[in-house]
Amino acid sequence: MQYETLKVEIAGPIATVTLNRPEVRNAFNERMIAELSAAFTALDTHDDVRAVVLAANGKAFCAGADLNWMKKMAGYSDDENRADAMRLAGMLSAVYRCSKPVIARVNGDAYAGGMGLLAACDIVVAVDSAHFCLSEARLGLIPATIAPYVIRALGERASRRYFTTAEQFDCATALRLGLVHEAVSANELDATVQKLVQTLGSNGPSAVRESKQLVQDVAGRVLDEALLDDTAERIARVRAGVEGREGVASFLEKRTPVWRD
Repeated sequence: MQYETLKVEIAGPIATVTLNRPEVRNAFNERMIAELSAAFTALDTHDDVRAVVLAANGKAFCAGADLNWMKKMAGYSDDENRADAMRLAGMLSAVYRCSKPVIARVNGDAYAGGMGLLAACDIVVAVDSAHFCLSEARLGLIPATIAPYVIRALGERASRRYFTTAEQFDCATALRLGLVHEAVSANELDATVQKLVQTLGSNGPSAVRESKQLVQDVAGRVLDEALLDDTAERIARVRAGVEGREGVASFLEKRTPVWRD
């Protein structure tokens, strides 16, 4: 597929999806939303890809909604607004549900929908100069479509504050709240992302996929007999699988497992 708003590159087991509208601080429009959905849907089924890096060109990671797109939305009917919101929801879900771990390489500020995009990723590495803002309330709007991901990342307490105040906060605060996993200098950004990529690549590919799904399925569930049965069934199945047997055997035999070759 030819992309107008993205660059998609695959180098060995790593795919890099780069937001490529630096002239508008990588703001979303209909085209970018559609292309992100298509890119992550395709990468999800790409057997050779072990991890995805979501990056951005320019000085900002993502400024949220494009102004021209917002002008168009002002004239939408209720049905058109709902359909438009569902396309954004579908894109965020494609990132969140991607079976490969997704690392956000946050090179600069992330506002509004850009916050939702990085919150949908599994691991977030950001430059320590980045700023973050859930700015929707300033415009008389609410961060509804991105809320499922941002609340999971920030937690309910912090979300209550920043959804309602629309305050900007710095990377140190984002790190403390758990939105960001690693805050580094601009010079360290690529090396930190690469180290994480290498770490993921040393693990069993099926185990990584299953572990990501495990978190999504277990988070928030009641600790009852059904959950105990579910988790016991999962580990029993994985232990009996080809990768599980190879992993244990290679450990006991003090050799490299086949997936690292």
